[in-house]
Amino acid sequence: MGNSHHRRATLSLLTLVAAALFTSTAQAVIVRGTVTTPFGVPLGNARVQLIQGQSVAAYGFTQQDGTYEIRSSNSGHFVLLTSAAPYTPSVGQDFYGARTAVITRNIVMQFTTVSSDQTVIATGISTPIQQLPTVVTLIPQSALATQIGIVNDLRQATGTNVVQTGQAGGPVALYIRGGSPDANKVLTDGVPSTDIGGDFNYGPVSTTALTGPELYRGANSALYGTGAESGTVNLATTRSSSSSVLPALIYTGDAGNFYTYRNEAVVSGAFKRLDYLTAFSRFNTSNAVLLDQYHSTNEAANIGYSIVTNTRLRYTLRNTDSVTGLPSAHDIYGISSSGKQADQDIYSGLTFENVLKGNWHNLARYGIARKREQVEQFTPTGLPVTTIVNGTPQTTYYGIPVALRGANGYTATSQAAFILPAYDSVSNRDVLDYQSDYTFPKRIAVAFGFQYEYERGRLLNSATSSNQIVKRSNYLYTLQVQGDIKHRLFYSAGGAVENNELYGILGNPRLGLTYDAVRPGHHVFRGTLLRASAATGVQEPSTIAQLTSLYTRLQQTGNSAGIALYNVTPITAERSRTYDVGIDQNIINQKLTLKAGYFHGQFSHQLEFIGANGLERYFNIPANIATQLPPASLNSLAYRAQGFETEIQYQPVNHLYLRGGYTYLASLVEQSLSTDAVAAANGTPTTNPNIPGVAIGALSPLVGSRPFRRPPNTGFFATEFISNRFSAAIKGAFSSRSDDSTFQLNNDRNGGNALLLPNRDLDFAYAKLDLNVLFVATHRVTIFSQLDNLLGQQHIGPIGYPGLPFTVRAGMKIKIGSN
Repeated sequence: MGNSHHRRATLSLLTLVAAALFTSTAQAVIVRGTVTTPFGVPLGNARVQLIQGQSVAAYGFTQQDGTYEIRSSNSGHFVLLTSAAPYTPSVGQDFYGARTAVITRNIVMQFTTVSSDQTVIATGISTPIQQLPTVVTLIPQSALATQIGIVNDLRQATGTNVVQTGQAGGPVALYIRGGSPDANKVLTDGVPSTDIGGDFNYGPVSTTALTGPELYRGANSALYGTGAESGTVNLATTRSSSSSVLPALIYTGDAGNFYTYRNEAVVSGAFKRLDYLTAFSRFNTSNAVLLDQYHSTNEAANIGYSIVTNTRLRYTLRNTDSVTGLPSAHDIYGISSSGKQADQDIYSGLTFENVLKGNWHNLARYGIARKREQVEQFTPTGLPVTTIVNGTPQTTYYGIPVALRGANGYTATSQAAFILPAYDSVSNRDVLDYQSDYTFPKRIAVAFGFQYEYERGRLLNSATSSNQIVKRSNYLYTLQVQGDIKHRLFYSAGGAVENNELYGILGNPRLGLTYDAVRPGHHVFRGTLLRASAATGVQEPSTIAQLTSLYTRLQQTGNSAGIALYNVTPITAERSRTYDVGIDQNIINQKLTLKAGYFHGQFSHQLEFIGANGLERYFNIPANIATQLPPASLNSLAYRAQGFETEIQYQPVNHLYLRGGYTYLASLVEQSLSTDAVAAANGTPTTNPNIPGVAIGALSPLVGSRPFRRPPNTGFFATEFISNRFSAAIKGAFSSRSDDSTFQLNNDRNGGNALLLPNRDLDFAYAKLDLNVLFVATHRVTIFSQLDNLLGQQHIGPIGYPGLPFTVRAGMKIKIGSN
């Protein structure tokens, strides 16, 4: 009997001990993973600290295979701080850990940055940039600290050319390696953000709650399908990094010349499993040209919730409402027209993300893009001239007499007739994304993706009362494989099959190799990385291009002769083939590095647009009808673009950073509308009667010349001093002359071509210098100033559109609440 009681008591005691042990284990957050070099080599004896707030919750050291595991009885939001000589200490992204959580966090150390330079923009799988087969530019968020938009910093990348038509609020186009502005895929928090067809205006993009943009140079339709014909740009909303329950409010206010001012407020914080950030800003300026006032408001939100261990739900939102005046090409007309363009852009997404056992990652996202552009003309401006056309009075408004001089030295003198379209366009997109990637042994990763897009476009022409609507359902299937052989040879291959409702089924492959020829070291020229990649790209036509198809327009008017004469075909997809090779060379102990590469792109079936003057001349559409219609579109342009790019980075002493880059672009038009029109007109080229014998591509470039707005030489530099309390930077962007047109075909006072100028080197070269200064007065107050265009150059944009002269802003940031 006693033995029985004794056995029961012993069993009860053992049960309590086991329960206590079990409870102790279950009440600890466990963080584990692997620490590696940028080339995937495991790092042993690296110190990994689990930081909560301003204290160390736990720490540990990696084994020789790079693995680590640390535990803490605390729960909440954490950050990993990792150190391993000779690498720069790494500060990871914050995460939530419950007491029963087992969390996997792999860490990649870098030589020169505290953040892990990894990106998903290239392959869909988070990869260190050193392993990528093509060049990705990561613009640091700190570079945006004094900026209102991202235009200045987009110029700080090789292989790019940024063109702003007009002043603040004017359209901003990005050309990557000679590709057209609509050849780039733009993502906002993972949601496709271009208009249907690829057009994207970078002008209204605000730095409010924006992390540093990422730029991928090269076609990548193998991952993204339609849109990634020449490059990819990734924009992301800032996440809250606070682990305090008390919210933080950061207010920014600044003002400058031309009646410029901005107000911005960002609120962020965390509460248990929830992290949140919301932001609002408004920017106003009058610009330096009459009737060119501009203002924009921006709202942003990033809210995340940790459902269970390694499973997160995140909602993002970016909304921009902007209104700008439309003074038209002021230097061509001599006066400003009176009009307005209003844009409303919303990008939002709900993302579910899960990681199983550290190597199986799943992501599902539903995203929306809602974009509307309204162009409205007010009281007619200029000198009215009334003529009788087919018995009907028709009034045309002209600018004042001007002497227009191009950078090539040619001058045109006359008066231009105002061409002022008015329309209301809508471009909406709903996207459902799913991606699953799994990392097998031997570091082989495979990713599968599926995307469904439902696109709707509308074009409302108030002058003709036409309301046209287009709907498309598109399906995309992708497969990506990447890995390495002995941490030396890194390979990446992928392909996509897309079923687009407009142009049907197309496939796009991509292949890339990276070879670590010489490992980085402390000696001179220790560290050589070789890259090579090849890919194809595709771009669907915009809904406006589809609705304004020249083929459809000629069919509707019964102009079969025009279709046959100019070989006009139905609208279809734009295509590209690109390849590049490059080298990254460490020269002095990771303090001085050089990057250089060669690129080649072939672009075919590119869209061109014919304005009212071209419709009247070539297709006999009456002027009173043509001027009320949007430009007509057709796939008539083909060209190649090749060149080389180089970038150097140098840190001579602590706190001082030097960067510079140069790109040479050799582009050549192989087919164009202007040349086709010359052939159709029995070989008679378009000329200016005052410049006889010089053929001019009035609406598009001529075969054998350069595509418009692709300067052969561009470059940049940056000199930055950064310390704990004070930083200053002077940055410059340079461009040589580029080909362009005044587009004044049959548009002078007498209906002639007196305002056309030869295309070659028509746009001016420029050197744009900017300066910013930032001083941390206290841990809650920061004072800053931004000075743009120190040289006051106003020929930075296309001919006829004066740019902003010297501008200055000054202001402060004030932080209230959490530390």
